[in-house]
Amino acid sequence: MNTPPPRTDHRTAPRTDGLTDTPADTRIPAPAAHDGDTAIHPTSAFARRSSRQPAARDAIGTLLVEGGHLTPSQMEQVLAEQKVRRRRFGELVMRLGFAPQKAVDGALARQFGYPVARDASGTLLPPGLVTALNPSMPFAESIRALRSQLMLRWFDGSPGRTALAVASVDQGDGKSYVSANLAVAFSQLGESTLLIDADMRNPSQHRLFGLKNRMGLSGLLGGRAGLSEIRKLRSLPRLSVLPAGPLPPNPQELLGRDVFRHLLDELSSHFNVILVDTPSAQLASDFHVVARRTGAALIVARRDHTRARDVSGLSATLIASGVQVLGSTLNEY
Repeated sequence: MNTPPPRTDHRTAPRTDGLTDTPADTRIPAPAAHDGDTAIHPTSAFARRSSRQPAARDAIGTLLVEGGHLTPSQMEQVLAEQKVRRRRFGELVMRLGFAPQKAVDGALARQFGYPVARDASGTLLPPGLVTALNPSMPFAESIRALRSQLMLRWFDGSPGRTALAVASVDQGDGKSYVSANLAVAFSQLGESTLLIDADMRNPSQHRLFGLKNRMGLSGLLGGRAGLSEIRKLRSLPRLSVLPAGPLPPNPQELLGRDVFRHLLDELSSHFNVILVDTPSAQLASDFHVVARRTGAALIVARRDHTRARDVSGLSATLIASGVQVLGSTLNEY
């Protein structure tokens, strides 16, 4: 995505109370090539809603042994040392040199059912997904805070509150990065989450997730593809992605058809959270069509780039069309 030069007549974008800003020192690197996804087939297309009941978890020592990072005798040695030193098991494993930090982190993630970019089996996620790659970074913390606010304001389990459009004034505002990491955050919470790339003019979600952009949303809306275009990520089992697909000559008309509304209705019965990444407002009015379908929108603005009056204008346009604007969040990078 080409980033326009920063504007110098405005220092910060407005904030809506409660929606957390993303910090300036966490610019997300370009993702590496990755295609570790699996297709969701129409017969078993969607994961059912989670009961959110935590399953019984194995001890971290058992998980490290199963992963080949610790021998049974080493585990016994760590347990004996733990009785003397009163330290955490994982800390002693690393202190004794039995396993590296990444193996312990991966085992902990498995123990608590929390997907991360690198688990004990060595599975990797694309580096653009900072919320999964480095969940302790300030950027990831801000994304989780934003997730909490959105759950209070929109994703509260009420009928018709499953899908949310993510909009921005201009290209380069970080809308797609925020959408991708927000989708990761919802899936880490245990929510069955779908991210739809509805930016059929300048799509980027397939690159962020390292997916092949085959038929995607454009093929599905054009009747040339089915629900198997939705990709389920192995490393994030509660997250699915629908790439944009080939660039069509009529994206706004495709999104305005009843088939898109019916698609959202169908998907809403299978997913807890649906995030829809839209084209920037200055590029096209597709965002307006999508937001009217979802009923609500989140606006992403960029520090030292987005004008306050442009955000206000975008918000007013959406509200005038009956769209509930949940607020704007400031992306700093």
